[in-house]
Amino acid sequence: MDKQAVDSKAAAPPVLAAVVTSGVVAALALSPGRPGLGWLVAALAVTGAVIVTARCTETSARKRNPVWAVFAVALIAVGVFRDSRWLFTLCVLTALAAASLAVAGTSLRGAVEAPINALTRLHWIKRGVQAIRPRGNTRTILAIAVSVVLLVVFGGLLVSADPAFEALVKNLVPTVDGSSFTSVTVFVLAALFTTGLCWALTQPQADSSFQVKRISLRRIEWVLPISVLVLLFAAFVSVQLPALFSVVGDLSYAEYARRGFWQLLVVTALTLGVIALASRLAPRETSADRAWLRALLGALSLLSLVIVAGAAVRMWIYQQEYGFTVLRVLVLTCELWLGLVYLLVITAGVRLRGSWLPGVVVATAMATLLGLAALNPERLIADRNLDRYERIGRIDYHYLLGLSADAAPALARLPEPQRTCVLSWPTRELERNPDSLREFNLARSQARRWLVAQPVPCRDVSFRN
Repeated sequence: MDKQAVDSKAAAPPVLAAVVTSGVVAALALSPGRPGLGWLVAALAVTGAVIVTARCTETSARKRNPVWAVFAVALIAVGVFRDSRWLFTLCVLTALAAASLAVAGTSLRGAVEAPINALTRLHWIKRGVQAIRPRGNTRTILAIAVSVVLLVVFGGLLVSADPAFEALVKNLVPTVDGSSFTSVTVFVLAALFTTGLCWALTQPQADSSFQVKRISLRRIEWVLPISVLVLLFAAFVSVQLPALFSVVGDLSYAEYARRGFWQLLVVTALTLGVIALASRLAPRETSADRAWLRALLGALSLLSLVIVAGAAVRMWIYQQEYGFTVLRVLVLTCELWLGLVYLLVITAGVRLRGSWLPGVVVATAMATLLGLAALNPERLIADRNLDRYERIGRIDYHYLLGLSADAAPALARLPEPQRTCVLSWPTRELERNPDSLREFNLARSQARRWLVAQPVPCRDVSFRN
């Protein structure tokens, strides 16, 4: 397709076609309630629409970064391999932000620009439709209507003529019943989000910098509060260092770890804001100013890194004592990511240049989520809880009942009859809701060989440790 000028006030015909196509593909392929192959197909359709828009526009003001697009597709692809609903929900929300960054630039505004455009730029689509109505386009509309009629008539005859073809069509096309409302909703949402992405590509790059009046601080005005914070952190680390890194397994220490963890998590998160504010407001005109900035913010970052490590150790020991859960694994993952962020902050502070830092921080967050998905967190949780059961003889069977098909291989390690009972719930679930082609999911497919054919009634099984 040759590049041509695109009217920024009206969507071009190829863009309109791409938006509608992405909505139709999403409506046909996507099953909102279950992670599966259809989500990836819908994501690829939206990606294709963005590529069409990029190829038919001459504007180069947007700094497009394909890395964000790769992140978006990879995050959606998690639904093909993992059945965990909470994990896939996080991946979908993060993928929406990644897709927006791919077309709107790396900034806080860029992460939310596409969803905002989806609700505020409908006039762009309306003007595009109005622009193609005159002069002969009635014939095009007529051709589309004839195509639909032919598809319905001949498709209906062929479906009724062959059972195999009928089964294929039923797998590919949602039935026209209660699911029709869902399909229409999916079409609208997918088309709107694609509109937001495509509109951003046709517009000049927005100024994402915050025009804040520069505040002139004297050295004492920022050195004093940061120095107090550094001394406070140093005192805390010096007192708590033996406890933070001692591998203690008694119950009292586990309770101590639980008590202190959340406070440390809040401290490390708030300190990032303090460092960002100080680095922006502190003067850098003289070599002495820059030396103070490096020394104090570097010391604060290093001490915060020690606190992050201590919080992570506390959570790990707490899980060893009380068991692994989704929330605890997520929080531990966030702490490890915060540690990486502090390392990046220290790196940026060496040369006092951090324009690259926001984009890299966001990218590491997305990479961390993908790494968590690759780790298969629910299977990890089940495995670690079973290891703990073999070590101390205690396990929460009721919590295991709530895990998804991702955990099935680990749950097969349970002793009988608890094994059969715990696996009975996913057995009934998968039998009641078999996967169609658009719902294909590798975890559910593999889990079927671990599930039991004749589950034992759980009321007859003792869950006492």
